[in-house]
Amino acid sequence: MIKGKATYLNHLYSRFNFKTIEVGESVSGASPPSVFIGKEGYPKVFVGPLIPPVHGDTMMMDLPEEWFKTNKTVEDVINFRLSLVRGKETLDIKDVQSKTALKLQEIALAKNSLELEAEFTKKPRGVFFNEDIQPFGPSAELKEMRVTSGKMERHMEKFYYDTDLKSKEAVVNLYNNGLVVSAIQKALSVGAFGLEKNRKLVPTKWSITAVDDMLSLHLLEKIKSYPMIEGYRVYESENINNKFVIMLLPMRWFYESMEVWFPNIIGDKLEVGSDYERFDGKKGYASIGGAYYSARLAVNELLENEKRQAAVIIFREAYPGYIPLGVWNVRENVREAMKKQPKKFDSINTVLEYVGTRVKTPMKEWIKQSNLLRETIQQRKLSQFIRT
Repeated sequence: MIKGKATYLNHLYSRFNFKTIEVGESVSGASPPSVFIGKEGYPKVFVGPLIPPVHGDTMMMDLPEEWFKTNKTVEDVINFRLSLVRGKETLDIKDVQSKTALKLQEIALAKNSLELEAEFTKKPRGVFFNEDIQPFGPSAELKEMRVTSGKMERHMEKFYYDTDLKSKEAVVNLYNNGLVVSAIQKALSVGAFGLEKNRKLVPTKWSITAVDDMLSLHLLEKIKSYPMIEGYRVYESENINNKFVIMLLPMRWFYESMEVWFPNIIGDKLEVGSDYERFDGKKGYASIGGAYYSARLAVNELLENEKRQAAVIIFREAYPGYIPLGVWNVRENVREAMKKQPKKFDSINTVLEYVGTRVKTPMKEWIKQSNLLRETIQQRKLSQFIRT
């Protein structure tokens, strides 16, 4: 993680003074459906539902894929999320057959919003923001939770009862059947898939990255065998105070994601971070966090659709006023960029000149940070020297 992010997130609520929902020691409403599995204390973690004091269809409160499509603003998203009250109960991650875990599975796999009632040990308080996870409102420990029986999404139900199928296969099958990524992530977090003996609760933050990683690697298995794209391309998207410029190069697969956080977001100077992988894959967890995997999935969806491979460089700039709302912002921003017609170029020089006009950070700073750009430029100079 970029130095300073944690401090920024810790002070976010006090800086912006967001108004969260006020509820008493009980709440009744329709969960979008939504659950949250914490990671503190692992393998014993806080688990529970997210419930707004609202009835009816609340699915939009936890459906990030639709937020871009319907032009929801930052304020819209924050209002959705801070209306969700989190109930908490401590469970061991292996307790997937406990009464609470079974209720959470019923919620996470529901086809539609699900009516819930919750009683707490005290009045819920606080607010939660994180770079990887969608925010939510006040929290309190659960005393009791009642769930109105609903209908499971049929594909989810099929893999829930298939205890001989590995979780990765379930995730890929659900994706191929058109289920949105955010729904698959929730289901994985409550231990709904996998071999019966291996099922366990997965912290929400980890399940988000796990699904993005699984799906992008699944696509990449095929992408690496495809012919390379012709020429250089640049795609762009700007939303929620984030700018994404995605460069595709006519080379074998190589992926690099770079990001710059501007002054007054997490400090008084530019904060730069990056990570990358070569053709043989990524070792270890990306230093820039879940955004690395979310962006990779969005790019790989385009390459798989075109049956082509490329080297990929992502330039991300987060501007003052940016409020972390989860890595869905990265995935959907990059997806939005890849839907547009790209700008095309015939040389590394011309494409770099263009990218330099589309970002605020000087290109020399990007090149200094980048492994792929430095290698490409050096190889070009060497080839020119050999020809002469």
